[in-house]
Amino acid sequence: MSVQVIVGAQWGDEGKGKIVDLLSKNIDIVARYQGGANAGHTVVIGNQQYVLHLIPSGIFHEHVTCVIGNGVVIDPVALMAEISQLEQSGISTKGRLLISHNAHVIMPYHKLLDSAREQSGQAIGTTGRGIGPCYIDKAMRVGIRIVDLLNRKILAEKLKTAIEEKNQLLHKIYGKMELDIEAIINEYQEFDNKIDGYVTDTAFYLANAIKSGKRILAEGAQGALLDVDHGTYPFVTSSNPTSGGACTGLGIPPTAIDGVIGIVKAYSTRVGNGPFPTEQTNETGNRLREIGGEYGATTGRPRRCGWLDAFSLKYSAMINGISQVAITKLDVLDTFDEINICTGYELNWKPLKSFPAGVQTLQEITPVYQSFAGWNAATSNARTFDELPHKAQLYIKAISALTDTKISMVSVGAKREQTIVLK
Repeated sequence: MSVQVIVGAQWGDEGKGKIVDLLSKNIDIVARYQGGANAGHTVVIGNQQYVLHLIPSGIFHEHVTCVIGNGVVIDPVALMAEISQLEQSGISTKGRLLISHNAHVIMPYHKLLDSAREQSGQAIGTTGRGIGPCYIDKAMRVGIRIVDLLNRKILAEKLKTAIEEKNQLLHKIYGKMELDIEAIINEYQEFDNKIDGYVTDTAFYLANAIKSGKRILAEGAQGALLDVDHGTYPFVTSSNPTSGGACTGLGIPPTAIDGVIGIVKAYSTRVGNGPFPTEQTNETGNRLREIGGEYGATTGRPRRCGWLDAFSLKYSAMINGISQVAITKLDVLDTFDEINICTGYELNWKPLKSFPAGVQTLQEITPVYQSFAGWNAATSNARTFDELPHKAQLYIKAISALTDTKISMVSVGAKREQTIVLK
């Protein structure tokens, strides 16, 4: 195996952090390829819970090198806080964390613009962390990259152009507001001093690692249905969480990828605005939220909850090339008498053949459900598939059949050992 890609197969928050941590035991490099500090990956080791936002979840294994690729947008404040948190917990990042010199940097004005948009009539439910505006500057070719921090003159020239434009926008939004160019230059050059030892040409590093046969996991943030090209646009993130994003976000060729693992909850959740066909705005949704602890790791926002959407999952498997699926949070369903899976969508009483691209259509469809009897038994102590209640086994097999995918792992709790690996 050279490169395997880990993708969230729903709307994010599927439990990728735990699965990456588990797989990292037999991996040499874990590389993050997109997104920013708006994503929270939670890992539980013993009684200690860690929440990572930028650093890949493989950092908890001493033999693993972690890479933040060029496709990630980096918030200096969040990154330094994360490094400090790990170091205080006895987890060293020195010599084990590499940051792409081509990664873009989130500036103070990105956060201001993000918050302003969310407070306007165009809110889509972002975290306000400046992710979208940073990617906008990247696409407009006016972004600030890590490599720009190395030269004060170049940084000053780029920031002067960017801030003059941003000051005009901020003045219109907030009234009298001026960003101090010199203060920002000094702040970000201090940041450069702190991370200089981490910065390298990560594409070159990964190319050599692939040639030498290193085992690599490419880790995405968010989920496939939030992909800016293939998700429920415009209620999406600003990058490509789908497996194709690993190539551009890390600088690796498609030919190096050997497989794609999709992570999916045993039910569905979504944070923020946008269509969610199987959402349960009732007691069922409330029970899923409370039992599953469905509150954002980054923001604490309550997640919208509903039944597993196998129709969208099949679409996700198609666009990502998912070869195997890891199911998380099966234990959350332990006390439900009846469990539903969405097997398709109907529009005007007619079944849809494929996942609709338009938000308007998604808001008008009717989900078609297949009902399953609940198992009403604890699954958290199961360590093999055969130890699961028979009805839970039937539920897992149904997910596999409905999505034409192989189920390779089932998580029955937050801890590392609460995982079933299927042969």
